Amino acid sequence: MQNLDNASQRKQLWAESGLVLGVSLGASAVYSILQLLQTALSTAGIAGSTAALNQSQSSNQFFDAAFQILDIAFALVPVALAIYFLRQRENGLRIGGWPITAKDIARALGLAAAIGLPGIALYAVARGAGLAVQVVAASANNYWWTIPVLLLSALRAAVTEEVIMVGFLFRRLEQLGFSFAKRQAFSAIIRGSYHAYQGLGGAFGNIALGLAFGWCYRRWGRIAPLVIAHFILDAVVFVGFALLSKQLANLGW
Repeated sequence: MQNLDNASQRKQLWAESGLVLGVSLGASAVYSILQLLQTALSTAGIAGSTAALNQSQSSNQFFDAAFQILDIAFALVPVALAIYFLRQRENGLRIGGWPITAKDIARALGLAAAIGLPGIALYAVARGAGLAVQVVAASANNYWWTIPVLLLSALRAAVTEEVIMVGFLFRRLEQLGFSFAKRQAFSAIIRGSYHAYQGLGGAFGNIALGLAFGWCYRRWGRIAPLVIAHFILDAVVFVGFALLSKQLANLGW
């Protein structure tokens, strides 16, 4: 499908993009930047602040699990909206999400390994330099369902970010006439922005991740390896923190 020049069609494409981002990661980016400013201006500063993920929502473990699972489920609605918009315009369009192939898994494992270790090193350096907050990736509660819910949370983040920021947004920006470099930069900057609550290290680290994932998507033409790699990275962080929270706290992580 060629780039659309019709003014009304372009307006609709912008509207669809704005709606999807406005109810998902675009809104998160605005809040995250504001949170970074608040943290930087606080008495604790960036180095002395924490950012909590996957936290308990009730003292009752069953309600806690229910609330967290509902949050995960409703967070996937914007993904369904993005896919709906894509299918409304292009019934034959495929972003390479299903079925998952052995090649997808192999690529994902390589991508996760290539990004994971440098990512941990970047976080450690940023913490040492006072440019990153202490990220508490999981609640201190350790119920029988904690790890399965953390894995679901990792899957939600992977699907939401890669489908919207790469599969959907790249296609819409292409139709609006953006070059690949501009599509890649636009998506990566938004990705970095909604991770700004982690500090400057988290923001710039995720911009770099976005650029790498955008390049891989252009090369492979499939979203599945990105989703799997993202899931692996987040699953290791979430579950690892839940299992090693005391040791990581002693390290100042």
